[in-house]
Amino acid sequence: MIFHHFGSYILLLRKVFKKPEKWKIYLKEIFHEMNEIGIGSLSLILIISTFIGAVMTLQIAFQLVSDLIPSTVIGQINRDSNILELGPTISGLVLMGKVGSAISSQIGSMRVTEQIDALEIMGINAPGFLILPKILAGVIMVPVLVIIAIFCAIAGGLIGGSLSGAVAPSDYIQGIQEGFNGFTVTVAIVKAIIYGFIITSVPAYKGFYVRGGALEVGQAGTQAVVIGCIAILACDYIITALML
Repeated sequence: MIFHHFGSYILLLRKVFKKPEKWKIYLKEIFHEMNEIGIGSLSLILIISTFIGAVMTLQIAFQLVSDLIPSTVIGQINRDSNILELGPTISGLVLMGKVGSAISSQIGSMRVTEQIDALEIMGINAPGFLILPKILAGVIMVPVLVIIAIFCAIAGGLIGGSLSGAVAPSDYIQGIQEGFNGFTVTVAIVKAIIYGFIITSVPAYKGFYVRGGALEVGQAGTQAVVIGCIAILACDYIITALML
């Protein structure tokens, strides 16, 4: 069954990346999906990332109780943790639940109401028209959201540390600036691009091949989120092992 679904997924992607009939129509859909994925998820990413950064600062400060360890280390650990892992991966999992379920439900509803069949009868490449704009929008907007999430997490760490008294703002800012390795940002962007592809393509596949009615559409959405989250975590390990 695994190989069957993987093969069907690859064959669907082959249809998705065929040359579009009219780029003008596709561009309009791409901008619409960018707005749905990016702007529509911005507030959620801002809130979650800020609180994660604040909580991380408190937990790091709680564990580093030795007088031999300077307070600036708290900022360094929080910065690197959010850039390499928490920013991309937590954002990817959150977006998988929000965006992925919406994509699967949308395409699945079109399948069970025979709208996709109508597109194919009219000679339109339904996989390309429905899925390609979503994939391109995801690959573009998820890295943008991840960058925003990283900044919000670092800022949230500063706010949380200052309000709780766990670390002085000057020490935290100094820790953020010390020993920064720009390659960590490259790793985060690579992860975000891969996550953006998974977040859009996996739910689209589950929705495109759904059969039945409303119940099956809901089940396909749940399966898409579960499979997508597992794929994100697996890719997180692979990318980290290859690049670090």
